[in-house]
Amino acid sequence: MNILLILPPLTQLNTPYPSTAYLSGFLRRAGHQVTQVDLGLELVLEIFSRKRLTQVFELARSVKKPSDSLRLILDQEDAYVGSVDAVIAFLQGRDPTLTHRINSRRFLPEGKRFVALEQLPEGVFGSLDSTEKARHLATLYLEDLSDLIKEGVSSRFAFGRYAESLAVSANSFDDLDKALRQPPDFLDQIMLDILRRHVAAAKPELTCLSAPFPGNIYAALRCGGEVRKLLPKSCVSLGGGYPNTELRQVSDPRVFDFVDAITLDDGELPLSRLIAHLQGELTRDELCRTFMRDPQKIVVWHNGANLPDIPHSDTGWPDYDGLPMNRYLSVIEMANPMHRLWSDGRWNKLTVAHGCYWKRCTFCDTGLDYISRYDEAPATRLADRMEVVMKQTGQSGFHFVDEAAPPAVLRELALEILRRGMRVSWWGNIRFEKAFTPSLCRLLAASGCIAVSGGLEVASDRVLALIKKGTSLRQATQALQAFRDAGIMVHGYLMYGFPTQTAQETLDSLEVVRQLFDAELLKSGFFHRFALTEHSPVAKNPERFGVDITGPVFGGFARNELHFTDRLGDDPSPFTAGLNAALYNYMHANCLEQPVSDWFNDDCGDTSLPADLIAGYEEQARLDDRKIAGRERLLWLAPPPREEACKKKGFSRISFGIGAHALGFEVPSPLAEWLRELLPQLTVDNPVTFAEAEDYFKQYFDDADWLPFLASPVWEALLHCGLLHLSPDDSAKNARSSC
Repeated sequence: MNILLILPPLTQLNTPYPSTAYLSGFLRRAGHQVTQVDLGLELVLEIFSRKRLTQVFELARSVKKPSDSLRLILDQEDAYVGSVDAVIAFLQGRDPTLTHRINSRRFLPEGKRFVALEQLPEGVFGSLDSTEKARHLATLYLEDLSDLIKEGVSSRFAFGRYAESLAVSANSFDDLDKALRQPPDFLDQIMLDILRRHVAAAKPELTCLSAPFPGNIYAALRCGGEVRKLLPKSCVSLGGGYPNTELRQVSDPRVFDFVDAITLDDGELPLSRLIAHLQGELTRDELCRTFMRDPQKIVVWHNGANLPDIPHSDTGWPDYDGLPMNRYLSVIEMANPMHRLWSDGRWNKLTVAHGCYWKRCTFCDTGLDYISRYDEAPATRLADRMEVVMKQTGQSGFHFVDEAAPPAVLRELALEILRRGMRVSWWGNIRFEKAFTPSLCRLLAASGCIAVSGGLEVASDRVLALIKKGTSLRQATQALQAFRDAGIMVHGYLMYGFPTQTAQETLDSLEVVRQLFDAELLKSGFFHRFALTEHSPVAKNPERFGVDITGPVFGGFARNELHFTDRLGDDPSPFTAGLNAALYNYMHANCLEQPVSDWFNDDCGDTSLPADLIAGYEEQARLDDRKIAGRERLLWLAPPPREEACKKKGFSRISFGIGAHALGFEVPSPLAEWLRELLPQLTVDNPVTFAEAEDYFKQYFDDADWLPFLASPVWEALLHCGLLHLSPDDSAKNARSSC
């Protein structure tokens, strides 16, 4: 079948959102002709061009009462119109020589977004190199222009979302339906013109629209309605994250004036069944996880509940063919090095495992397939997929988009990456649990891990237990320490307003966050207010959390976020501005000595936590890391030790590590010989246990020498320079040592 996959505006500017690429790979391997389009990127590139920007300014000048910020931009029209094509080329990496002119602060016009530069702590902006500075300035320039579009042309526009307000908590379809039946505005018309060109070229029999976020749904339905006009005999299907969470009970038949079908959860199986139906091989009743409207205009749910889903191992890898990889924009929204990863660089997206291996957090959508159905793929297959994608895209960076990548699978994948000698960089989402030991984190770093993000949520052990996070504050801190010491940056997702949370706990939670940033255990973070979703354990059992659900009344369209009152906790609203301001400053290493109570207008008291809470957890982690079990596997990641003669009789000088991490010691010559023989054997393919190393040591020396050796600076240097001790699961089953 001839299939067109569309990602409607707007998601990311720097790299393709993975939904269409995953489906494209699966459908092409099934023999279908597939075209995929990132309509959001194409819309942005069309708007931010000399021709279209001139039209934008013409429209914006008709605003009757422009704001001061709009006037400032309008006064610099010639500078904006004259520079926009050059800035886009620079952000696409096509004209790096523009770096110097941008950094001069005389090339780009500047609006209100540049005020943020003056508010940054001294030295923060200087931490960026010259190209990064220029990309940050160019990003502020684009954000000023986005404000121009939003105020002067279409209030629906914003980077990363499009008409989002129409879809957020849209229990009824009324507002969306009204907007969709209005004539297209300036931006809509540009989007539809681009769409028509692709439809004319592809002539699809099936068009699939992926709407991952609320900010995609208006554009998706607008595009769906246009395709149905252009090709009335073809089929239009809607899927993605927004339908998966919000449209599981859709019953308003008006939605199907714009699409023919809505599929839920992973798209591979529902689309396979839908294609077979369109080809006359299956009846409607044989569809899977699909809504359609029948001839009587009644929305019918075709479940296919007994059909087994396609295993993660068989879904394959994303296929980016057809997406303009060299046209994406690498933007830097913030000087923070961790925070920028979401918008800077063209990252290949890949999933390590389907679903969440923990799936117990009480705030999470644990009842939905994307969380509840956990399914792994073997490390060898994941590495195969990485090699295929790298060859296609020419990019060696990967963003693992798991809900929480399992540490055991990451460990095996890291070993496979090292075994193959792959040169990659990667980052992804994890849980801050005890499995992330210092040795495992150093292994991940050696395989290319540069950063992780994870949910710290509420930094309170009482609330963490209520959330069923499965970690304590101490345990999370020790995982953070392991990542930091391995050189891996960490982003923390933070929550406030969880049911029963008190004002004191919110204040204490910020104090923990302050200490974590002060210790450089966190590089960046994001506070979000707790939202009660229908598919979470809190919604299923509200009385247990002291919650009364008060609405909203379902109007036949979206249903997910619920209104509620918290009978036991304090109102979190007064904390919103202070939490966000504090976190912004912490991410710029600013105000870390300031009492957390200073961030709030009202007298909220002082934190009840000691100032050295996190430091105490760190010290305990250092002691714990020295404890090694006999069955743990040893792995040496550095080059072989270098031995030199030394003047002291019976001694040799031996050096470990490379570059700035190299350390040298004068040791007895037999010990140097033992290390020179042992360390090269501790490879990925030759599992040697700690107990076997001990036996090997005792072949050279007296039994009494072993424990003193483990307490010596030499052993400490080995751990520092590349000696890892990994859990027994890291060893191949029944493997034997050559020692």
